[in-house]
Amino acid sequence: MNVRDLDLNLLRVFDAVLRGRSVTAAAAQLELTQPAVSNALARLRGAFGDALFLRTPRGMEPTPFARELAEPVRQALALLESALAHGPGFDPATSSRNFRFYMSDLGQIEFLPPLVERLRRVAPDVRLEAVTLELEDISHALAAGSLDLAMGFLPGLGPPVRRKALFRDPYVCLLRAGHPIQTLTRKKFLEASHALVSYRGGHRVIEEALERAGLARRIVLRVPHFTVVPMVLERTDLILTLPARVARVYERSGSFKYLPPPLPIPSAEVAVHWHERFDVDPGNRWLREQLIALFAA
Repeated sequence: MNVRDLDLNLLRVFDAVLRGRSVTAAAAQLELTQPAVSNALARLRGAFGDALFLRTPRGMEPTPFARELAEPVRQALALLESALAHGPGFDPATSSRNFRFYMSDLGQIEFLPPLVERLRRVAPDVRLEAVTLELEDISHALAAGSLDLAMGFLPGLGPPVRRKALFRDPYVCLLRAGHPIQTLTRKKFLEASHALVSYRGGHRVIEEALERAGLARRIVLRVPHFTVVPMVLERTDLILTLPARVARVYERSGSFKYLPPPLPIPSAEVAVHWHERFDVDPGNRWLREQLIALFAA
């Protein structure tokens, strides 16, 4: 088919159904009626000659062809939205721009509460979307404009991705408040049971520090995300090694304490990253400035 014959609004419907796996959810997001979304899907199916989505107990499952279309459509919509939103300037008080960013779940715990609080005050119609990506895809997404910023300890990102260092964060060990260990010696550290969040990234420095010291932790729990680990720590004597700023968030609840590790671990250098293509984009620059004002040491 020829792209000139395709209504771009149909691609917005395709993307919304793909994200929500639901005609109802897509209609709510796009502020359309369900029949309007169903009609748009019918037009798309006719244009592409493919079913695109199949109804299943888990929702609207994309066909293989729809999966192939997903990322190109998402990138095209992001670039178009970004281009239309830019103009000669950016007024946070009136803008309804949608900013997409990458943060790990650890980063979201640390950064999102103060960031959302600030933006609701100074830019009430601006929208934020946290995007889950493989680390090797972040640079490409920043270049394509489907991702505006990436926050965190991401030493693998380099030119043409630019960065502004915010702070250095030492690593500490998080334990439940009533944990019998009061001081972490090497012996106690090695004898203890540990939880490990196994996502790849900058936090590999913990394992590298242990390897240099010829030490190996006794890992009894491996999970891909951090979110559940504090609930496990509250009920057990497991220890988790993590950046200090997040540990302080949990310590304030009164259910946890944190102790320095018994060996030197290089601090994590947390930074905000963006692609050089968007260095002078007013909206991108404005959001970077908000992050720097909130978090820069």
